Amino acid sequence: MAELRVVSALRFEALAVGGGVQVIGMGPQRAATARLSPATGPVAVAMAGVAGGVSREVRPGDVVVASELRTLDGRTRPLGGAALVAAELERAGCPVRLGPIVSVPRFAKAAERAGLGEGGVLAADMESAWLADTLGDTPFAVVRTIADSLEGGPVLGGLRALRGLRRVRPALEAWAGALAPRRIELAAPRSFCAGVERAIEIVERALERFGAPVYVRRQIVHNAHVVAGLEARGAIFVEELHEVPDGATVVLAAHGVSPEVRRQATARPDLSVIDATCPLVAKVHHEARRFAAQGRRIVLVGHAEHEEVVGTLGEAPEGIDLVEKVADVARLPYPPGTPMAYLTQTTLAVDETAEVIAALRDRFEGIVGPSANDICYASQNRQDAVRSLASSCDLVLVVGSANSSNTARLVEVARREGSRAELVEDARHLELRWLHGAGVVGVTAGASAPESLVQELVAALGTLGTVEVAEHRTVEESVRFSLPQQVR
Repeated sequence: MAELRVVSALRFEALAVGGGVQVIGMGPQRAATARLSPATGPVAVAMAGVAGGVSREVRPGDVVVASELRTLDGRTRPLGGAALVAAELERAGCPVRLGPIVSVPRFAKAAERAGLGEGGVLAADMESAWLADTLGDTPFAVVRTIADSLEGGPVLGGLRALRGLRRVRPALEAWAGALAPRRIELAAPRSFCAGVERAIEIVERALERFGAPVYVRRQIVHNAHVVAGLEARGAIFVEELHEVPDGATVVLAAHGVSPEVRRQATARPDLSVIDATCPLVAKVHHEARRFAAQGRRIVLVGHAEHEEVVGTLGEAPEGIDLVEKVADVARLPYPPGTPMAYLTQTTLAVDETAEVIAALRDRFEGIVGPSANDICYASQNRQDAVRSLASSCDLVLVVGSANSSNTARLVEVARREGSRAELVEDARHLELRWLHGAGVVGVTAGASAPESLVQELVAALGTLGTVEVAEHRTVEESVRFSLPQQVR
């Protein structure tokens, strides 16, 4: 954690920022000779003030966070942590732009600034690069609000810029508080499992073989980045089959579907249907049909509305009851002697599910379960990996989408082991305050999250101080599933 020193060129900027702000004066010479007051520990410096826009992307009142500083003689200085500061400001509701700022030796009117916008430069100021020269390796952030753009004058724009400055201090304080050297403990296994890899490959091969567009019913896996990547290649995601045009190719997602959806697909012989259901989910569907054929009442342990659960319930809609927690077991209306069976959603937390199954066994003597654990190997392995390191971490970050069940279970497992734990979609969703006081950070990812997102998160943590990275592997995974005949 570093002590934040906010610097502004002019007093009216300092008043807008609020709190303790050192005013250094305007222009290169004053910035180059500025001396910060002494500190007793680590310091982080932030330059906050107004600037002129040099890109047509920016408007008066926009907040520009400098990703790097440039000068007219070609010097550049990258600014670590800028993307995280920008994300903090965006979460606060600010209209944020992230990109280079150029420092110029004198005030430039709009006509002059128009020629400075090459290479993505967003704004021009007269102090930041020269102040940076005096700071050495001290962490430095630059946040400027646009007073006048290439198309808008400084009068109303100046008022908007000052209003914007009033909102920047909390993000800067969060940034300074997050600056520290860290140890990162990577859990392994993490990220894609065999079922997710298979589902993604099915869509990719369908696109290669049949050409775009290929339709996919629901998200192929629960991850926004995966879906966006496939959309960019020509996949179209729909909610229901009636949205798929005649003659198209459609893929059924990895979470499985109910027999009713399969009936709808079969009723349209014009469709080319490829089933990407994870084989481990298909196993649960098979067990539901088997138990129903035996005349058993089935209890499905899972989360209501999850697509996998909806599909399994559809296998025996009149013969399955859904329970989510131990308390639900007592509410089941079946008398002793009723032939009973249980199944589970594949992506549950192992320990919590074991408690529910124990309650079912206590309540219903002779209840039978699946021939093998329904919770998939990947969910269990990733939970075991998190469990092995969570208690030694100040914070565990779990990469994945909020609608991913197996990802949410990883957060719960880490918290049960006594660690703070947070779910992050990607590095942009990393909240800096989570890192305050966190010298050891565990990192993992749900089975539907790409490994690339993990590496981007580790790189983002590296912009806040030196990092030492260690991987802790609890088991090697070698499971592979064959592809459907249509795309082999």
